[in-house]
Amino acid sequence: MNKDTITMTNNRTNEQYDFNILDATRGPSVVDISSFYKETGMFTYDVGYTSTASCKSNITFIDGEKGELRYRGMLIEELAENHSYLETCYLLLNGHLPTTEQLLDFDLELRHRSFIDESLHHLIDAFPDAAHPMSILASGVSALASFYYEHLNMKDEQECQDMARRIIAKIPTLAAFAYRKSLGIPFIYPNIDLSFTENFLYMMRAYPGGKMKRTANGEEKIKPIEIKALDTIFTLHADHEQNASTTTVRNVASTGAHPYVAISAGISALWGRAHGGANESVMAQMEMIGDVKNVDAFIERAKDPNDEFRLMGFGHRVYKNFDPRAKALKKLQDQLKDELNLDSKLMDIAHRIEEIALNDEYFIKRNLYPNIDFYSGVILTALGIKRPMFTAIFVIGRTVGWITQLMEFKNDSSSKIARPRQLYLGS
Repeated sequence: MNKDTITMTNNRTNEQYDFNILDATRGPSVVDISSFYKETGMFTYDVGYTSTASCKSNITFIDGEKGELRYRGMLIEELAENHSYLETCYLLLNGHLPTTEQLLDFDLELRHRSFIDESLHHLIDAFPDAAHPMSILASGVSALASFYYEHLNMKDEQECQDMARRIIAKIPTLAAFAYRKSLGIPFIYPNIDLSFTENFLYMMRAYPGGKMKRTANGEEKIKPIEIKALDTIFTLHADHEQNASTTTVRNVASTGAHPYVAISAGISALWGRAHGGANESVMAQMEMIGDVKNVDAFIERAKDPNDEFRLMGFGHRVYKNFDPRAKALKKLQDQLKDELNLDSKLMDIAHRIEEIALNDEYFIKRNLYPNIDFYSGVILTALGIKRPMFTAIFVIGRTVGWITQLMEFKNDSSSKIARPRQLYLGS
């Protein structure tokens, strides 16, 4: 932080105002306009907050021009390739990677916290058959606030850590129960002998009684490569700075609401098709295209300003270069093509779309590069996960980011209740 200022002139009155410039450790500096209304009698106007920093943070950094994403200073590529999702969770919550002993303790704690109260089973059962997993998940997480109401007034760091670890541990169980409810099949309880990601796959796939389907040679269905693939997807989704759902979590938390209610609000925000729900739309669109021979015609439709068709999975609000998460998933997808028997028809369609978009001037000029949603759906489909569950997978990965952001907000003495202003144009 320095003492530099920026001077603004009101051309109507010729009055000048000075505002401090605050420097970041990475990325653009900001103009502190917190006193703007007091000094000028006016508000700033910034639709979608595209030029407004709403908080100070030391969790996640994005450089959209370079296509760079870091958690606590570590590049996402390093975390995705060389560290597990639980290591990433520990990093976000504590600011550093765990030692071997710390990781073991963290893992064991999450395993034992993964069970949910029996009353929540009845809540989930009350939903109609074929209910979307996201609506069940948002409701289940909100209900957790009633079971752990003591988290409303946390007084020390250990209480915050307990609250955070509890929700991270229970989200996969709630998601798996929501998934099985949507299919009309019995719930499977967590198995504490299994790791975080394997346990989630187990809860989605196992038969009543906990038995797994076995292959002809007697091996269980869940393969190490499947665990690695889903674990990587969780890591890539763990946090993404001040996006719409994270901002929602912070805004709800700013009212003094229970942390789990704020997370539930984040889940609802993520469900939107312009946010986390985009991965469902990508797969639906690929299935609509149907065959690689149809790709060129759909590309032309996407370029036609008079056609409402839009190519899903391309472009990003922040990234003006290749989404680094998409690069990591592309690499993973290529590695898994044979091992997971990825749908060759969908792969051909995706490859052709990618080939055209990366070489077509229309897409290049508009910085429409493939984003993470473009690649995740094919991998999740290969894991046997049905499309309505795609965004719930996103939730499992992102919960640690949301809760870390919420904890940071709570610990910031300068935080205030969110209250944007408006430009009134009514009568």
